[in-house]
Amino acid sequence: MKELFDIAISIVNLPLTILFGLLILYWLLTTLTGIDLDFFDADIDVDIDADLDADIDTEFDARTNIDIQDVSNTEVKKEDVIRRRGKLNIFQIFLIYFNFVGLPFMFTFSFFVLFWWAITMAGTSITHSYDTDFGFIFFFGGIIPALFLTKIFTSPFKRFFTNFNNKGESALELLGRQGILQSTISGEKISTLEIKIQSDPIKVMVKSKDGIEIQANTTVEIVNQVKNKQLYIIQPLNY
Repeated sequence: MKELFDIAISIVNLPLTILFGLLILYWLLTTLTGIDLDFFDADIDVDIDADLDADIDTEFDARTNIDIQDVSNTEVKKEDVIRRRGKLNIFQIFLIYFNFVGLPFMFTFSFFVLFWWAITMAGTSITHSYDTDFGFIFFFGGIIPALFLTKIFTSPFKRFFTNFNNKGESALELLGRQGILQSTISGEKISTLEIKIQSDPIKVMVKSKDGIEIQANTTVEIVNQVKNKQLYIIQPLNY
């Protein structure tokens, strides 16, 4: 056990060990306390421009700037991007192919770090290179196999999260609910809005009514839902 600990805190493995430990702490806090840890508070532009092949999970049909407020629960879905003719950039293909899009980001990211850490630990342990420069070959080389392992192990969860979202959110009566918008939206820009259902925080994807500009920190009300999508229309309260 002491040898394993020494390998985990060696110069090569220490960064991933710390990151893995932080992720464990994150899931413990969110699971046991329900604390909403908003690690990312920024707009992410996802501009999907084309038909994707079967490996990249078919087509996308909306365009958006997505405001990620709760990374552990945020999922970029088909209705969150616009489909138009063109080509995907490499970063977009990367996110989609390895399931960082289509599943909650922190869920996929946690699997990736776990596999990366395990591969690096195993490689440096077998070669006794955890305290040498040679060990960094396993550190950087472990990224690619970790990504493919992440894709393999997370893919079966896609159907679960799709069904969970459809059955969970659609069953709630969201029309008329109010919340405070945390990022400015206008036109076709899409963001997230946190509302409360029986004291439980729920985050939904929203866009402004008639494309009007709504400033951040404005109290808004859900007034409609986009047909056949988990996307809701909002307007300022007393608009």
